[in-house]
Amino acid sequence: MRIGVMDSGVGGVTVLAEALRRLPGEDYVYFADTRNVPYGEKPKDEVRRFIFEGVERMLELDMKALVIACNTATSIAAAELRKTYDFPIIGMEPAVKPAVLKNETHEKRVLVCATSLTLKETKYKELVSAVDRKHIVDSLALPGLVELAERGMFEGSEAEAYLRQELSKLELANYGTAVLGCTHFPLFSQVFRKVLSPGTDIIDGAEGTVKHLASVLDREGLSGGGSGRVLFESSGCRETDLLVFQAALEQARSLIL
Repeated sequence: MRIGVMDSGVGGVTVLAEALRRLPGEDYVYFADTRNVPYGEKPKDEVRRFIFEGVERMLELDMKALVIACNTATSIAAAELRKTYDFPIIGMEPAVKPAVLKNETHEKRVLVCATSLTLKETKYKELVSAVDRKHIVDSLALPGLVELAERGMFEGSEAEAYLRQELSKLELANYGTAVLGCTHFPLFSQVFRKVLSPGTDIIDGAEGTVKHLASVLDREGLSGGGSGRVLFESSGCRETDLLVFQAALEQARSLIL
């Protein structure tokens, strides 16, 4: 049986890459809702419907556990999905807590980059409120990076120009850590390093998510039985989808080596 990894588009391959590294004895199915990408700028109820439709499709693919490799989808639908289905469902959240713990004693701020919908959700606001006692967290929506990722443009002048323009609104020297709170964003890690101030840490939630997945699989007696095979599926059924997924997976794996 397979572990399902789902996202609105190509971003979730950053989580898939970490899963392949940490859990090579599993098989995977990666589902991207490319017909409806991006989720982060759409109405909440519409996104919830897309997520449930995607999970129903993945149920036909011999899935034993599901990773919602999308911060937006997790905040909107994870709780409802767990009430609806009886297999393990692993969600994601921006890595705000470790970033705050690292910076609150160093007089540095934390920048959380995510989609507009993630940043508007109560779940995100409660997460920040619970850990940000010194009010050092700032949030920035970067929807343009999602669009670039879906076109397979993970580096280059267009990505760098967009990021420089958006980050020019901030005093970058004030930040000790940038949290990449959308799974698309780690694909641009090299561009972030060019634009952010030297020495700024860059973190995302993939490692913690996969550690949680591993512990749940062990607890439920579901570990193993595979060999690292990956089946790619998409709602858009576009001829270019597979090529973009494979390129993104290669990029993601190169960044975590």
